Amino acid sequence: MGEERSGFTRALDILSRRDHSEAELTLKLRRRGIGQEEIESVVVRLRELGYLDDRRLAERIAESALADGKMVGPRLSRELVRRGIPREMAADAMARAADGHDLGEAIRAILAGKFPSFDPAAADAREKRRIVGWFQRRGYPLSAILEALRVSACE
Repeated sequence: MGEERSGFTRALDILSRRDHSEAELTLKLRRRGIGQEEIESVVVRLRELGYLDDRRLAERIAESALADGKMVGPRLSRELVRRGIPREMAADAMARAADGHDLGEAIRAILAGKFPSFDPAAADAREKRRIVGWFQRRGYPLSAILEALRVSACE
């Protein structure tokens, strides 16, 4: 009973909470005192079983972030890389998730949901800066934000 848990068991326990990239899982196992050789064999086994897939994780994060309006562009790219996804894979996942995704439409939907009382035509410069800054912090390009505000003001 007091027997030490295996690296594989610990990895499954970690993955049962949420998906992790290979880099994240490797770091967590190392912090729990698992040796590098065992970590490598655990990662290979988890990959073979389909429990560990960086490409799938990157696509899920990108799709979720775009659908929820949480982040786009450079901000999303930084988040994927921070999570241990290779840059090329992150760019590919972002491109797939963005396919058919209209940024202007997403911005207008977020405006209507998160800022229902905001009227671009009647808002003062300070209020517009606050809204523009909110979108920019999430990685939306300024041109898309301004275009969405212009279209919203005309509606």
